[in-house]
Amino acid sequence: MFTKPLFGILFLAFVCSCKTERVVENNIKSDIEVLADDKLEGRATGTQGELLAAEHISARFKELGILPKGTDGYLQAFTFTPKTDPHAETVYIENNEKGTITGRNVIGFIDNNSETTVVIGAHYDHLGMGNEGSLYRGEEKLVHNGADDNASGVAVLLHLADQLKDENKNNNYLFIAFSGEEMGLLGSNYFVKNPTIDITKVNYMINMDMVGRLKKNKSLAIYGTGTSPIWEETIEKANSQHTFDLKTNTSGVGPSDHTSFYLQDIPVLHLFTGQHVDYHKPSDDFEKLNYEGMLQISNYIFRIISEVNTQGKIAFTKTVNESDDTPRFKVTLGVIPDYLFDGKGMRIDGISENRPAQKAGLQKGDVVIQLGEHEVTDMKTYMKALSMFENGNTTTIKVNRNGETVEAEITFFENKK
Repeated sequence: MFTKPLFGILFLAFVCSCKTERVVENNIKSDIEVLADDKLEGRATGTQGELLAAEHISARFKELGILPKGTDGYLQAFTFTPKTDPHAETVYIENNEKGTITGRNVIGFIDNNSETTVVIGAHYDHLGMGNEGSLYRGEEKLVHNGADDNASGVAVLLHLADQLKDENKNNNYLFIAFSGEEMGLLGSNYFVKNPTIDITKVNYMINMDMVGRLKKNKSLAIYGTGTSPIWEETIEKANSQHTFDLKTNTSGVGPSDHTSFYLQDIPVLHLFTGQHVDYHKPSDDFEKLNYEGMLQISNYIFRIISEVNTQGKIAFTKTVNESDDTPRFKVTLGVIPDYLFDGKGMRIDGISENRPAQKAGLQKGDVVIQLGEHEVTDMKTYMKALSMFENGNTTTIKVNRNGETVEAEITFFENKK
């Protein structure tokens, strides 16, 4: 039987030897509710709403103990002159007589005294009150909150920052919330040309853009898997519990900020949960997001980083730039494709109002299998077929609708985008 003093000493030693596991709070939903609030008026680059969003992200970095790594605290300002003025009725924070716009990247850093740094990015700007890029066809100006595009990616970035604070210390971590993405990857392009760290020491870059709508089938698209020889095995290993149905694409080039890093010969991964009918419309609101899905994606990215943690600086490989092979087309069908569909044909995920598809009676869920004499087997053959038509051409379109082939006559409009 222990004496009381001896028992006390042993108990104290036991308590001291037990490492208390730090709890990572899940603030994904609350971060999105702030970023996608009407008060921010759609976070267009150079507006007061963008600045308010930047202030929230900066405050969250500070709260998490993430160091500032911009040129002015957490902020890295960049100024540009748009080719056209897509926000003619928007008052910019900084707008001189030359019509320049000032955007701001928000940058935080975890310094593990490592030789290499992992960049984790997501853009936080959106379309403001609509303007260029909006698919909304109403006359009234409405706030485009961009909950999925891309408050979702920023919220996952902040959750990852919390997860990585005391883990996987073989790399430093640079977290960048980019602005200017919707206007042409402006913030990420500026950063790689004006980096706040030694860009030659960047190990790889992970980008999240529209990760808020994970569907019931758990389809998760990952682009850039060909940019390093380790990616294919790594992403499968991190998905060993088969949490996701992965749809991979080897190309390092795409319409989001990872492209800027790939063009600097940096391995990249880009995660995406798919298009939807609310894309670039006022209806992309926070109530429609899959919050459990975003937490699963954050944990999955953490597992990818953990798998690579001990591998040092990973190798970079160039990929085929698929955009170089994409046919140019002069007309539009007026549909939102389901980019995660892996069956035969091109599945329609949404239909724009007063466009050719709607006028022809096509429906969401229809799978286009033929345009005129051109068979459609996938996205690429669909785009090739579309490139064969001119404005005003009329042809027959065939779709698979719930197992039955439906034909319709369709007249093409000019593609003005």
